[in-house]
This record gives sequence, C-alpha cells and structure tokens, in this order.
Amino acid sequence: MKQRLAILGSTGSIGASTLDVLARHPDRFEVFALTAATQVDLLQQQCLQFSPRYAVMASVAHSTQLAERLKVAGSPTQVLGGAQALADIAAHEEVDAVMAAIVGAAGLAPCLAAARSGKRLLLANKEALVVGGEFFMQTVRAGGATLLPIDSEHSAIFQALPEDPATWAQRVDRIILTASGGPFRTREPRTLREVTPEQACAHPNWVMGRKISVDSATMMNKALEVIEARYLFGLPSERLEVVIHPQSVIHSMVQYSDHSVVAQLGTPDMRVPIAYGLSWPERMASGAAALDFHKLAAMTFEPMDAPGHAQRFPGIGLAWEALRGPAGTTAVLNAANEVAVAAFLEQRIRFDQIHAVNLGTLEAVVPAAPHALEELLALDAQARAAAQQCVRGLSA
Repeated sequence: MKQRLAILGSTGSIGASTLDVLARHPDRFEVFALTAATQVDLLQQQCLQFSPRYAVMASVAHSTQLAERLKVAGSPTQVLGGAQALADIAAHEEVDAVMAAIVGAAGLAPCLAAARSGKRLLLANKEALVVGGEFFMQTVRAGGATLLPIDSEHSAIFQALPEDPATWAQRVDRIILTASGGPFRTREPRTLREVTPEQACAHPNWVMGRKISVDSATMMNKALEVIEARYLFGLPSERLEVVIHPQSVIHSMVQYSDHSVVAQLGTPDMRVPIAYGLSWPERMASGAAALDFHKLAAMTFEPMDAPGHAQRFPGIGLAWEALRGPAGTTAVLNAANEVAVAAFLEQRIRFDQIHAVNLGTLEAVVPAAPHALEELLALDAQARAAAQQCVRGLSA
C-alpha cells in the first residue's frame, strides 16, 4: 500500500528535493497534498506533474488564482487557501506522513496539527522546535506522532545514535554538530559590514533559500540547530558541541561514553536525509551521487574558538544563552533573527548588524513560559515588534 504524503512548502528547496525523491519511487508513495506560500506558477507545475488531491496556498487570493489555472488545465486537484487549510491538510485522516518544509514560524501551526494527529512527521522546519520547544515535544508525545529529523545534521545524529532513545543519556557523551562555516569562514571580520545580500546567499556547498543562506553566513543556522538538537535528542545543552568542517562531508557525529565517535558521511545533497526519513527504518535510493573516497579531498576541522571566529560568528553563542533562559527565550531568538535577516535582505541594516538585532531583542523581551499555540504566537509577535524597533534604531 502506498504511503500518502503531504508536503508543506513544496515549492522550496526541500519540497522540490522531496518531490525528486518521490518521483523515483512511484510504487511506494502517493502525493496527497502540496502547499506553497506565493509561488503560483511552480505549484501549478507540480500539481500537473504529481496530481495531488489537494493544493493549498497560504493566502486565499493566491489559491483563487491557482484554482482558475488548474481548472483551465483540466486538473482534478482541489485548491484550498489560508492558514487553517494548511493545518487541516497536515492533520487529514488520509495522510500518512507530512514533510514539514515551510520556512519560519509560519510552519509551527501545521506541524502541531500533524503531531496532534499522530502523523509520521518529517521535520525540515527547525522553527517548530526552536519556537515550540518542550511544548512541541509534549504535543508529539501526546499525539503518538513519529518525529524524524530532515536537517542534514540532525538526520546524521539520528542515524548515529543508538536505536533505543531511553539509552541516549547514559550511552552518549556528547553530540557534535558540524558546520561548513559558510561563505565568510576566512573573511577578515572588519570587512563584514560591507557584505551584500548576494554575497551572503552564495553558499560554497549547499543550494538553499535566501533566508537559510544568510543564516549559514552568520552561523545563526547552527545556533538554531543546537537548540533543535537539545529538544530532539534530550541531552543537556552543555553536551552539545559545534565544530567547523568546511568540506560538509561529515554531517555530524556522536561521541559515546567510551569516547568512540560515530559519524555519518555523504555528499552534500538534501535528498539523502529526505530519502532516509521517507523510508525509515529502511533505506532507499535518493538520487544523490555516491561518496567517492578516491576523489575525496582532505577533511579538515576548526574549533569555534579559532582566531577570528568569535568576531565572524558572534551569534552562535546565543543558542546556549537562549537555552539557559526562561522557557520561550528560544522563540524570541528565532523571531528576532527572522526580522533581522529580512531587514538585511531588504538592505535596511548591514550584515554585521543582524547580531545586534538578535541581542537587543533578547534583552528587551523576557518571556513567560508558553503553554499553548496562541501563547507562542503572541510571544512571537511581541519579539518581532521588539526586533523591528531594534532595526529602526539601527537604520535611523
């Protein structure tokens, strides 16, 4: 029997890679629903190729436009619009698995809906954990959902951990996340004020969207991944470590209590963790090239405290600071960073001022522990308002 899949954020890089993997296994999977924010043209193409039962757009205006186009094309796909439709599709009784690839806090509500409904939840939206924190994990447990990480680093950790999560705290000494260092790993720190959006989005190893590319350039993506790892794997933050590995061949490592290290290696291609999540506990062809050890260049590693890195990547330490703060602090950090990155891409602040916005917002907003989606959304809105105030102060 085919596994029915809903892809939240199908027009992004993760969504497109997921569809590429699914197209290689038409006997195993059925595309039940596709969703997008604003890319009507691309979602139309995907609907005509994969014939999902439903297509959802974030706004009713865009969904109306898509519906008209699909009707003309003779497509049977039913089009829905709005945030509630996203949540309804994620929780639909006929959906077996949900690929959560909506970027940002907008993906939180449908992720929670999928978790409450006990779905197999393939999590590529790190904000669900960074914003939702323990509340999100409690929802996963209460709904009986199966949570599988899709980020390359967290998928690597998941593959390297013991099968029984109950043994992780005793058997695992530390989790080591690798980071490429992005495009500015060797750049003179004092020149970072001159960085353009185009330069920040030119990642040396991965093809990604603009927001996550900027996060990689600032290393805020790694700060968010540390937070995600804390909630995914349950180890205290002091047992989480980041090491820079420019080649992006080792995707992350687990050091055991006997100090042996298990690492997951592969080509830098998101189809590998996507295929693993789709097929777990089995494995299937991903379409990615095999790692050729005969052609592999030397693998190098740099500690985060190497000369210049503190000035290049001041945001990485905010992960541990946020985890030490009151519940909800990680949600504040995420909201601040989304506002700061958007302001940089719109050229309202400099690249080196992203950290100032994040730090200023953390100082301005002291959260109360959120216990419901509405409280999380209110905290997110409060943090965004404070971040916008920081942006205005810097750009005045």
